[in-house]
Amino acid sequence: MGGALAACSDKSDDSATASSGPITVKASDSACEVAKSSLDAGTHVFQVANSGSKVTEFYVYAAGDRVMGEVENIVPGLSRELRVELPAGTYQTACKPGMIGTGIRAALTVSGSAAPLTEDAALAQATESYSRYITSQSEALVEKTTDFVTAVKGGDIEKSKALFPIARTYYERIEPVAEIFGDLDPKIDGREDDATAELPFSGFHKLEKDLWVTKDISKDGAVADQLLTDVKEVVTKAKAEKLSPLQLANGAKELLDEVANSKITGEEDRYSHTDLWDFAANVDGSQAAVAALRPALEQRSPDLVKQIDSAFTAVDTELAKYRVGDGWKYQNELTQAELKGLSDVINALAEPISKIAGVIAQK
Repeated sequence: MGGALAACSDKSDDSATASSGPITVKASDSACEVAKSSLDAGTHVFQVANSGSKVTEFYVYAAGDRVMGEVENIVPGLSRELRVELPAGTYQTACKPGMIGTGIRAALTVSGSAAPLTEDAALAQATESYSRYITSQSEALVEKTTDFVTAVKGGDIEKSKALFPIARTYYERIEPVAEIFGDLDPKIDGREDDATAELPFSGFHKLEKDLWVTKDISKDGAVADQLLTDVKEVVTKAKAEKLSPLQLANGAKELLDEVANSKITGEEDRYSHTDLWDFAANVDGSQAAVAALRPALEQRSPDLVKQIDSAFTAVDTELAKYRVGDGWKYQNELTQAELKGLSDVINALAEPISKIAGVIAQK
């Protein structure tokens, strides 16, 4: 997945940001200059400006490369915001020019204490509700991935092709959480051109290529077994993860960025062209995060809720045009005008979704 965490221009009232403003990050092809290396505990906004020639990403990592927050697809000449809640501890910031590698890193120390956002009862309820959603989708992910792996190991190409987008549906719905855990997401969902010696091409997309391009899965037993092992590990971690309300807000936007950056273009499922299954799953996952936050949002910004509801309806209506039975048309069957129609409604939804993090961070 990579994915992209929510950029948000709304002003937050929390004390961690109100007194000092956003923390500037000057990103280029060879540098990642973060204005501060020590912060007080609480909610912070990083303003990332990319002056380089490559698209970049910005991350805040805890120990073990656990992702506390990320924003991807920062194109040259533009800037984006990342809003993240940080308790006391030691972290690393990282820019990734070209969106590859371990990034240009620097230490970040957070000290002191701050009341968590979940002290608000509605936000605490939101994280609990979303955790239940993650649990249900995770259990289905293991079940459907097991079916897919069994078909691959049995050498049944047609059955494996049919099961591939179904298994991925459940992964795409929980991807913002799956991406938290270091190398697990690239092992499961990495693209061929992102492979390295340390993280070779594997997982869903390796099997996808062999199913649709090489049409030979006779040697893929070990790849399939490793995929299932990795999926089970990410599911165990995801079900145990205690999420911040901001992670829900950021994840809702991240999933839409995934649609805009890889599903619309056909980049993600480039061999099977099953991108619309992923598209629908990303929208489902975004909607689930917003639904969990809805009680808090209705208290704080009812007009925003109305905008989001209307935009989700527009996406559902546009996407429904491409429904085929229990599945979807293949991405390469759509015209450029049809793809633009999908892109337009996603961009229209992303705009109000991007405001959620700022609303949630208010105290």
